[in-house]
Amino acid sequence: MAALTAQLSIAYNRLFRINFRFKTPATAALLKTKALKAFVLSANSCYLAGSHGPKYDELKEQQEKYRLLGVDPGTNILGYAIVEVEQKKLRLLDMGVIYLKKLEEQQEKLQHIFERLQSIIEIHRPTEMAIEAPFFGKNPQSMLKLGRAQGVAIAAAMTKGVGITEYSPKKIKQSVTGNGNASKEQVAAMLANILDFQIGGHYLDATDALATAVCHFYQSGSMLQGKKRYSDWGSFLKDNPGRKG
Repeated sequence: MAALTAQLSIAYNRLFRINFRFKTPATAALLKTKALKAFVLSANSCYLAGSHGPKYDELKEQQEKYRLLGVDPGTNILGYAIVEVEQKKLRLLDMGVIYLKKLEEQQEKLQHIFERLQSIIEIHRPTEMAIEAPFFGKNPQSMLKLGRAQGVAIAAAMTKGVGITEYSPKKIKQSVTGNGNASKEQVAAMLANILDFQIGGHYLDATDALATAVCHFYQSGSMLQGKKRYSDWGSFLKDNPGRKG
């Protein structure tokens, strides 16, 4: 890049040192034209080196590849999932649960949520977090605790500079399966089809978190390439009869 800059400087000086000291204006004009061409070629080389060098490629790659964190908040079990989007294709990187039942004090649970989510963010470096909004229940105390867990999860992401988007449970199910009242098993089956990953065992508790991340991917205007996306649960079962029951 330094050599190209020097070359540009030489071409620039040659261009503006030419004057009409020659006997014929035609000769001066010809030399000016040649010098101008050399200047333009040098400038173009510097531009290409500067904008399409390693830093440009790295920036372009970062724009095409990014990660999303999905969170399903809870006071006993908190699910999380990390997905990577590259060239509009979705790939599961990590998913799991944070168990909080053994912690007796509410403050301990909230601190554990905060610290674990910050650790996950530091490891995977997602650019955005999608979180499931608390649903309205009959027990005010449970709602209060769930709201605190969600608030701490949001704070953990915000302090790391991660963008936050909130989705209702119905919106998440609608986005993933086409049915806002789909069961957890139906959501898991659709996610398995989307990501080519069989969700079972301890992963089942993180299904809602993964669905939240996938919902955000869809809602952000991206579309999966190379995968058939179903508009509802019925159309999915037509192509996957083994998923019934």
